[in-house]
Order: sequence, then C-alpha cells, then structure tokens
Amino acid sequence: MRSMLKAVAAAVFAALSCTAPAQNFPAKPVRIVVPFPPGGGVDIVARVVGPRLSAQYGQQVIVENRAGAAGIIGTEFTARAAPDGYTWAIATLGNLAANKHLYPKMAVDPLKDLAAVTQVVDVHFVMVAHPSLPAKTVPQLIALAKARPGEITFASSGAGGAPHLGGELFNRLAGVKIIHVSYKGSGPSFADLLGGHVSLTYDSMLQALPYIRDKKLVALGVLGGKRAAALPDVPTIAEQGVKGYELTNWFGLVVPSATPKDLITRIHGDFTRVLQEKDIRDKIAGMGADVVGNSPEQFAAFWRNESEKWGRVIREAGIKAE
Repeated sequence: MRSMLKAVAAAVFAALSCTAPAQNFPAKPVRIVVPFPPGGGVDIVARVVGPRLSAQYGQQVIVENRAGAAGIIGTEFTARAAPDGYTWAIATLGNLAANKHLYPKMAVDPLKDLAAVTQVVDVHFVMVAHPSLPAKTVPQLIALAKARPGEITFASSGAGGAPHLGGELFNRLAGVKIIHVSYKGSGPSFADLLGGHVSLTYDSMLQALPYIRDKKLVALGVLGGKRAAALPDVPTIAEQGVKGYELTNWFGLVVPSATPKDLITRIHGDFTRVLQEKDIRDKIAGMGADVVGNSPEQFAAFWRNESEKWGRVIREAGIKAE
C-alpha cells in the first residue's frame, strides 16, 4: 500500500513539475533567432510579430540575427540552446529542409534536434531583375540566356536557400545556365541586385515588393503554382512555358527538441494568437505572404515531407553547396 501511495505521489509531483514552466512562462525576455542578416523576409516577419508578443507577455521579445553559412549557424545555435522555452527560431525551407541534403556534415539534424511549433507563413516568391536586363518576361530571359550562356547571373541568400533552389530549378527546367552568385542573406543579395552587380534573383515578395512598386526592379514571373494577389498581373513561371516549375517558400517556428510539450503548446497558442490578429494578417498579406499558423503536429508532418521532396530535387538536379 505504501509503495502504491509513493507511486501516486511521484506521478502527481511529475505532473505538477511538468506544468509549472508553462504556467509561469514567460518570467524573463524571450529571443527569436533569425538565422539570416537583417532585412530579409524572415527578419521582416519576426519584427512584425515580435512587438505584439512583447505587449502580450509584458516581457521583451528580442529578435536576434545569427547569420552565416546558409542559415546553419543560427540553426545550430537554436538546437543547442537551453530547452526552457526562451529561445525560438523562425527558419525556412532552406535551413530546415534543404540544408541537411546539401551539407551532410552538419553538426545538427534539424528534424531531430529541433521541435516544430507552427508553420508561420507561406511566402510567395518572385523572379525579379535589374531594369538594365533586356529581358522583361520569362521567354525573353530564356532566349537571352541561351544567346549569352554564362553571362547572366542570379543572386541568392546563400547556398541551399530557397532562392538558390529556385534558380537551379529554373536552370534545369528551362534548359539554361544562369550563374549562381551566393550572398550571406537576402539583404546583401538585394543590395547588389539594386546596384546592377547581378542580373536577377528568385526571392520573397516580402523583400521584393517595395522595389517592384518603386520600379527599381522588374518582376518577370511568380514562382508558385498560381498568381499572387499582391502581383495579379504577373504570370507564373509555369504559365510562361516552363512546365512543372513551382516553388513556394515557407517559414516555420521551431524550438530546441527537448523543450517540454506543455511549453510548446503554450508558445504555439501565444504565437498563433498574434498571427491571427486581423491587422497582423493583413500586414503580412500586403507584403506577399499568407499566414498559416497550423498545429505542431501538422507542421512537423509538412516539414518531413518537404525535406524528402527537396532532398530528391537536390539529388536529381545535382545541386551542390559552393
């Protein structure tokens, strides 16, 4: 009888210990790691959501840029952080799903060492060119690239990121060779594109829309399977003759894998509540992305499928990390 009482007491104590962190959360500032430099799409979304979370918590929510190595530095930092609910990361298709297939010697495996909280947004991508590029449509670009092989360049946020994958997929399906130039984030890549040092890029509307609207860049095509509401007159790349071309990037909220489930549930509820606020949704939509905010289980399943899908594309296309 005494051993049974001890077992019951231990179970009650364990349950109370497990729920205590979530009940008291947050007792100090929270940081959202962005594995890229300031100014890119992930950074923009984090800085839209962060202040609203700060107001909700009565604690600072700090956006911390830990850039480098195609997002690997920030990914590894997050995976190794204390699993106490105070370190989150907003990461992308590139560093969560593609990098493990491009960098087999990564010190962490995102699928094993990070836990899914929610898919934050689907991000519409667009092919944008410097106005000096003679091509203003995808067919014109293909013709130009075939006439001038190896002369046209495309910028990316880093080897293995979605812009890199978008460019390599276009090369493969369009039968052209546009030269990849890798940068340490979307911010630096856009700086060189705006300066005319590279010809074009495949990147998020979060980043590109202001420059398209100001006519500093030219939109040649949307990368997704359908036209984007923010650019209704710009046809998709597939519509313009590149059959089978489709890429939609996504951002996901993750925490260290050992984070207690009750804390993940709490963080998920707090974060998605902010995402669903009408002004936040409208602001993100106006920048060229769609709020998702699904469950941890749904995001985890989606993430696994994306890793398998892009692993296959990387192998079949022979995409290499420079």
